[in-house]
Amino acid sequence: MTRYVAIGDSFTEGLGDTLPDGSERGWADLVAAGIAAGEGKPISYANLAIRGRLLEPIVTQQLDAALSLDPLPTLLSLNGGGNDMMRPGGDLKRLVDLTEQAVRRCLDAGVRVLLLSGADPSGHLPFGSRMRPKGEALTTAVAPFAQKYDLTFVDMFHDQEIQKPHYWSVDRLHLNANGHRRVASVVLDALGFPTEAHVVAPDPAGTKSLAAEVRYYREHVLPWINRRLRGQSSGDNRTGKYVTWTPFPA
Repeated sequence: MTRYVAIGDSFTEGLGDTLPDGSERGWADLVAAGIAAGEGKPISYANLAIRGRLLEPIVTQQLDAALSLDPLPTLLSLNGGGNDMMRPGGDLKRLVDLTEQAVRRCLDAGVRVLLLSGADPSGHLPFGSRMRPKGEALTTAVAPFAQKYDLTFVDMFHDQEIQKPHYWSVDRLHLNANGHRRVASVVLDALGFPTEAHVVAPDPAGTKSLAAEVRYYREHVLPWINRRLRGQSSGDNRTGKYVTWTPFPA
């Protein structure tokens, strides 16, 4: 039986793909369901990702928990570094080293690794032009791990389609349901479950008014700045949504 565990931040938690009951689904949940459908039998799934997490706690605390699951995972997906890149400064080499150490820990334990670079939100964000070179550099640095360690690498950072506005939530930082569906379709195809990449037509009414821009800054940008000034995170006091093995039926 496949046992798939996902670790990461809001991208992997599924923020932006909100279900009617208020819970977040996201690409990793869709991948779990897709694997079960492709194999024609249930799989076990855990998702330890927490919004706002920096890379270091992802590859220490979350990875520790993932490798402590009983029985051991057969597949682990890893994405992180997006929150690090939103902060001033940053040490690219340290992020790359942390990622490589996590990959080696998994492989040493006999766990297959799915490594992802997150989708690029910089085109929609204030000061996004400062973020993009960091994301470009990190993606370029970890991409060779696919060949070096014989793992599956999915590069969503350079996916041109998903950079279009209609794949993003109103906060312009997190994918919406269609964005998560696109990531899931690309991942499933990379894992050997042939899947057509999800594509949607743009909303013709998607123009931005001045009032909408003012509301965006008030509701999303200023709260983010306030949390940074206070040393707070959107993920404080939260846990992963599936911290033990959860059955996903075919």
